[in-house]
Amino acid sequence: MGCPENPGCRPALVRSRSARRGRGSRAARVQGAALLGSLMSHFTSEDEALLQSMLRQLLQSVKEKITGAPSAECAEEILLHLEETDENFHNYEFVKYLRQYIKNTVGPVIEEETEKCTSAQSQGEISGYDTLVQHLTKKARESKEYREMIHALKNVMMVVVESLINKFEEDRMHDKELASKAKKERQSDYYTDNCSDSDSSFNQSYAFMSQEQLQLLTEKLDPSQPKEVRQEALQTLCLAPASDILNCESWPSLSKHLTISLADPDATFSEKILRFYAKTFSSSPFNMTKEVYTSLARHLELYFLSEEYSLHISAGLDVSNSDVNRLLKKVRLLNEYQKEAPSSWIRHPEKYMEEVVESTLSLLSLKHKPNHPASPDFLSPMHFLALLDIKAVWFKKWTHAYYSRRVVFRLLERKYRSLINAAVQQCLDYFEFCKAAVNKNSKVDDFSQQQCSDTQDFSYTGPELQYIYFVHSLCLLGRLLIYKEGQNLFPVQLKNKKATVSRTDVLVLFVQLIYSSPSYPKTALAAHTENYSPESLVMEILQVFCDQTGCAAECLYTDTVIDALLHPVQSLLNGTEVYINCLETTLLDVADILARIAASGDGLSLLLYGENEKNAKDSPTAAHVLVQFTKKLLHDDISLLSGSEFMPVVKGAFIFVCRQMYRTCEGLQMLIPYGLHESIAEAWRKTSLLSERVPTPVTDADSSSSISQESKTSLLWEETLLDALLNFSTTPKGLFLLHSTDAMNDCVNFMFNSLSKKIQTNEYEDFGNRIIVTQMATTPMAAVSLQNSGFIKALVTELWALLECGKDDLRITQPKSTPVDPIDQSCQKSFLFLVNLLTYPAVFELLSKRDIPNKPMYSFREVPTDIIDIIDRLIILNSEAKIHSLFNYEQSHIFGLRLLNVLCCELNTLLLLETQYKVSQVLLTAQEENVTETSEGPGVFIIDGLSVERNHVLVRINLIGGPQERILPLRELDKDSGLYPWPMFSSLPVPKCYLAGIPRKSEFRQDKDVDKLLKLLRSPDKPTGWAEIYRKQFCKVMKTRPNSIGGPILAELIEKFVSHLSESKTDCYFSTGSYKAMDADVKKENLSSVQQLGVEMTVRYGKYLNLLKEDAENGLCFVLKNCEEFLKQQQRTVMHLPVTTVEYGIHPVYFCSAHHIEMLLKAELPLVCSAFHMSGFTPSQICLQWITQCFWNYMDWSEICHYIAICIFLGPDYQIYICISLFRHLQQDILKHTEARDLQVFLKEEALHGFRVSDYLDYMESLEELYRPMLLKDMKNIRTQNT
Repeated sequence: MGCPENPGCRPALVRSRSARRGRGSRAARVQGAALLGSLMSHFTSEDEALLQSMLRQLLQSVKEKITGAPSAECAEEILLHLEETDENFHNYEFVKYLRQYIKNTVGPVIEEETEKCTSAQSQGEISGYDTLVQHLTKKARESKEYREMIHALKNVMMVVVESLINKFEEDRMHDKELASKAKKERQSDYYTDNCSDSDSSFNQSYAFMSQEQLQLLTEKLDPSQPKEVRQEALQTLCLAPASDILNCESWPSLSKHLTISLADPDATFSEKILRFYAKTFSSSPFNMTKEVYTSLARHLELYFLSEEYSLHISAGLDVSNSDVNRLLKKVRLLNEYQKEAPSSWIRHPEKYMEEVVESTLSLLSLKHKPNHPASPDFLSPMHFLALLDIKAVWFKKWTHAYYSRRVVFRLLERKYRSLINAAVQQCLDYFEFCKAAVNKNSKVDDFSQQQCSDTQDFSYTGPELQYIYFVHSLCLLGRLLIYKEGQNLFPVQLKNKKATVSRTDVLVLFVQLIYSSPSYPKTALAAHTENYSPESLVMEILQVFCDQTGCAAECLYTDTVIDALLHPVQSLLNGTEVYINCLETTLLDVADILARIAASGDGLSLLLYGENEKNAKDSPTAAHVLVQFTKKLLHDDISLLSGSEFMPVVKGAFIFVCRQMYRTCEGLQMLIPYGLHESIAEAWRKTSLLSERVPTPVTDADSSSSISQESKTSLLWEETLLDALLNFSTTPKGLFLLHSTDAMNDCVNFMFNSLSKKIQTNEYEDFGNRIIVTQMATTPMAAVSLQNSGFIKALVTELWALLECGKDDLRITQPKSTPVDPIDQSCQKSFLFLVNLLTYPAVFELLSKRDIPNKPMYSFREVPTDIIDIIDRLIILNSEAKIHSLFNYEQSHIFGLRLLNVLCCELNTLLLLETQYKVSQVLLTAQEENVTETSEGPGVFIIDGLSVERNHVLVRINLIGGPQERILPLRELDKDSGLYPWPMFSSLPVPKCYLAGIPRKSEFRQDKDVDKLLKLLRSPDKPTGWAEIYRKQFCKVMKTRPNSIGGPILAELIEKFVSHLSESKTDCYFSTGSYKAMDADVKKENLSSVQQLGVEMTVRYGKYLNLLKEDAENGLCFVLKNCEEFLKQQQRTVMHLPVTTVEYGIHPVYFCSAHHIEMLLKAELPLVCSAFHMSGFTPSQICLQWITQCFWNYMDWSEICHYIAICIFLGPDYQIYICISLFRHLQQDILKHTEARDLQVFLKEEALHGFRVSDYLDYMESLEELYRPMLLKDMKNIRTQNT
């Protein structure tokens, strides 16, 4: 909605400037090229004339920029930077001439040097593009040809410029004649067309004037002078440079004369003044143009207050009327300057800007006096500005930068609050009008759609003018409320309202406009066109609010605003009557805003818990309302929407809102009781069945197209549901729920197909997919689904292309550079993906009972497609055929060894790989073969990248121990000696230097506080609340003397405490029935090879710690066999775990403990939580690894004992608190390695250096106080989670 397409209504400031662009003919360019040959030999008068013509054309095109410069130095700067500021720079004939001349002269020199550099670069003498360019530039400038060229150019241009200067004097003599001629010729667009392109003169349209002449001119422009005198003076004024006029001593008087003359009844006279103003705006600096602007604003202010002005809103506005048209031109020029000024006013004193702002606000706040008869019907300056800038772009630009925003808001607060009041009043009036019409079931005129007819209309009715003013006010308020200073202008007091209007009231009003604004055809749902409907404008404003942080978000995130958004949803849920014009559109808009709110942390918290974290007894929060409504939508239980063709779109929009909540741990925790995953899965199954029943299209075109459209709609809805189910897997418990829907395979196939089609290309979605894959890798069934979908094959194939053969579609122009890092940057992403993927559950499903291929021959074209192939081709290189099949043997094998090193950090994976593939023996054999050949005896190990990597892996997989118990060799040479200081070996056992000093058997001194613990447990008659007394005493000892708790004392404490707990059925997970098993029968059972290897490693570690004796292996085997038999008996008698856990092998530590670790981490350590997200890694995966192997290899034995004791004595929820404490301890390291993009490698490989359980006991107790009720409740309900 703006000024109609009236040619007279266009602003002079934005007229076409094509007249000033270069118009050199083809003949001139040919002649210019011919000059190249003659320049060095002889220079004729024809050559001089042609060069003069080219140079004149260039100067004419930049004339306004030069003459508008305040000084000669500024003009010189403009010319020096012309290429940066003039988009037509390279089209000027003079520039083309110079470029061709330089090319012909210096080009051969550059080509010759380029050939020399190319040969030198191939030999490694010159490297890098920048170095090459610098070298060529230096050689060219030092050449003889360059020096001769510069000398010749200087000589020629001196002649040309001197001729131009002489001709300039002749042109000055013709100025009066030209001015007289211009007076007689009526020009329609003088501002843009007064730059002559003829070859007669460069300065023919300028008249440089002295102070005396300007003073005389001022006197002639006095309104008391005759009309002919004033017109002649004005014509002369237009010919003079604006900078001269604005800097002259008589400018104040001249400005007054011009302001008065703007009201001259002669339209031609005022048009010329406007052109002069427009010319000044475009060619003068801000400190000069602000004078012109303020004078124009003052003129308009006086005009609107004069008796001459008599326009009323009720009468409408005919823009084809000459007086109205002139007024619009003035306001348009004002508005164009308003939008351009912010780009330059920061370079000038603030007082200049303040003058412009104040003159504007003074004009816009103009009203007739209350007692004036036309006051309520006054067509104000704001109405005219709204006509020309309906979306208040000027205000947006003025408030964009703090420099100007501060001044605007200060003036609004001190002097011009009426502007804000008027804007709020306009919005309220329109809302009341819409509400009244909707309640009466009458149609509201949709003015936003009325200007779309083919016929051109030059008039506006009164209601249309009010609507335009409303739109302008809406956009202005939307911009105002984004900023803290703007919010401080509220509340406002309106004349016809007793209560004040707060910023929250305004936002609620915006929301109400969404569902109270006029309806429009439903086809607009499919493709929103640009319009000025309140619904679309409010949506733009609220979307900006949602994207902001800080004060804008605080303003939006209130219960009042959320309740307003949920009003139509709540009405549909309650079955109450809904007065909404277009229900589907309203619901889609509400869902869009709610989804944006839920995407931020504060917004999500508001939806889940309310503004002040409502208690369960209060009214349900937004999250509860939304999930209930979404379930009703999925069950087609909303009568008003039944049969709507947009029902799937509305369903998808509200599912997406819920998805924003359940893809977080805290959101899922609140939505679990509603069983939303079951409703989505049920809808998916129905849709899947329907899509299978869609008949095959027949030859008839109409039926075929209808079936095709129906099929597309059904497929899109099915994909929406699968995407919704897939996003449950972003959290551990969500993945647990997804397993129960039997949709895992379909979800993984959908994810892989989406990635293959490159639907999700932005960075955020990439992180999201990596997190989903990382979560899925921790469950066996999901890992199998990833394999079956082709995801793993695609990952392995891409890795091989990067590592070995490169991509088929990549054109090789030069050999690939040798990687500097052990894992090249191009392969880093694939490496991290494999690290995320290959958890023990995934490794077991993908590798268990599968043999290495070990083929006698491998083709170069044979590309691995599976994880077993990666093991075979990159890790276990035990044959010449495998080695010779690799193009980059060392790089690829190091990649495989680095991957093996990370995998073996998980002890279950290590046991599997060692028992199935004997990786230790393979590496030892490789080390044995990697020695020098000598005739005198055994050779020495060859130190290279592979032998160093193998040495590190061998130490890691053959020694168990915490940070102070084993020493892992570094992968680098000694900085001082330059040698590799770590001994290599090709047979076991591992050299003792890799073990820290063997600890002596711990001797624990008697401690009074520990004695109290033992005494309490040994006493047959325990006092009431003995367990709590015991826990407090234990914590006291742990905080003051943690070293006194360990060894036999700790063993006795644990044994007696567990024994007492077993007497209470409520504290027992397994039934306390008698265990029946004969020792003889148990001994007959055989342990698996994995269990046997585990026993050997455990006993070896125990012996190192001086905790186990030689015969400990048999005893440990006996314990394992009894435990296995006991669990089998329990399984036969009662179900202890959810069906999903039993069927799909999801560990309770994962879906319960790890889930809550992720939830607490977001609340307690948000930076760490963000770091995990940015890395595409999950806290749950590393915590599952830590906990399932009881922190072996991560903590020393003494700390492991304390961890076990704390979880037994203080409660199982301390398992979660310890992990949070660990992340707190590692926070700085986590942030550093996130930046280095190796977070998962760091967490899996590195021991927990410097961490002591006792140091974080106070912190853990504070976590217990906050979270224990929720955590223990969830842990106790594990067996009932049969979802």
